[in-house]
Amino acid sequence: MPWPAALLPLAAATPDPAGSVKEAHESVTNAASFIEENWAGWLYLGLRILLIVVIAAALRSVVRKSLTKLITRMNRGAEAVEGTALGGLLVNAERRRQRSEAIGSVLRSVASFLILGTAGLMVLGALDINLGPLLASAGVAGVAIGFGARNLVTDFLSGVFMILEDQYGVGDKIDAGVASGEVVEVGLRVTKLRGDNGEIWYVRNGEIKRIGNLSQGWATADVAVQVKPAESLARIREAVKSVADAMAKESPWDERLWGPVEVLGLDEVLLASMTVKVQAKTMPGQQFAVARELRWRIKEAFDAAGIGIIGGAAPAAEGDEAPADPSAAVAPPSELANPASPQAQAAAPIPPPAAAPGTARITK
Repeated sequence: MPWPAALLPLAAATPDPAGSVKEAHESVTNAASFIEENWAGWLYLGLRILLIVVIAAALRSVVRKSLTKLITRMNRGAEAVEGTALGGLLVNAERRRQRSEAIGSVLRSVASFLILGTAGLMVLGALDINLGPLLASAGVAGVAIGFGARNLVTDFLSGVFMILEDQYGVGDKIDAGVASGEVVEVGLRVTKLRGDNGEIWYVRNGEIKRIGNLSQGWATADVAVQVKPAESLARIREAVKSVADAMAKESPWDERLWGPVEVLGLDEVLLASMTVKVQAKTMPGQQFAVARELRWRIKEAFDAAGIGIIGGAAPAAEGDEAPADPSAAVAPPSELANPASPQAQAAAPIPPPAAAPGTARITK
């Protein structure tokens, strides 16, 4: 039976089952051959990448744990001396804790960036990716970000060096130029200060050009006492010495005084007064309290010894008052009292003009 003409194209387009099976067999054979030829290289590459990732992760974990243990040990050392006499000042636990935490955070971030960044570049290199354009693009992007965020970078770097150098810490009294007060918090970008009136100052670390730390090392309490010129300097020295001896034996001044109270001598000598300078070395930050206590005690000691303290102009002694000037209640003479004076002539009334002779004068 002959096939219809309409079915002839379909019969021609029908694939040969034998040819399809042959092509599939060839494809499978080629894939198997390709895998057989390259599986060793793929396995080597995979193991190499896995080894790089494992080593990077292990190294990062070890470094971070080591830094954390180091910071914990530093904090324990600060807490161990917190209860001592000078522990709260020299090794302030909160100050050490914040400083160590900030340093540890920076070191951990830097270590993670270096380790993971190096591992990423090694993985890309193992995949035969050209790193030249990537590094060039990263360099351009870094320069652009550096110019755009230069203030942020400046603040960050300044904060890092301030913390590493321990220029100031929590509890210190500092003068940062733009603001002054007690340090409340030290950050990598911003330092928080509490002013004398209780206000909080947020100072960017990049804006701090110079720092005056009033809480490091030791401080000096200066007291100036004005007495009468006729007072005995030996009695003054003896009174101050008795005050210093008593103050050095009482708490808490025995810890705040780091040296003897010294009479430096006469700072100024005038006709009505002379100024005696007293100085003492104190704990940093305690110089104002020590100076106030010294003034209080010196005033009491001078009153007990009969030494007069004066301020400003010297008071007048009894019996030395000058008699009153009788002319003080008399008004000064006036220029108008003298008719010949220019002032009296200027104040005189203007006379009327004289009438011409032969003219009649009308008066009311």
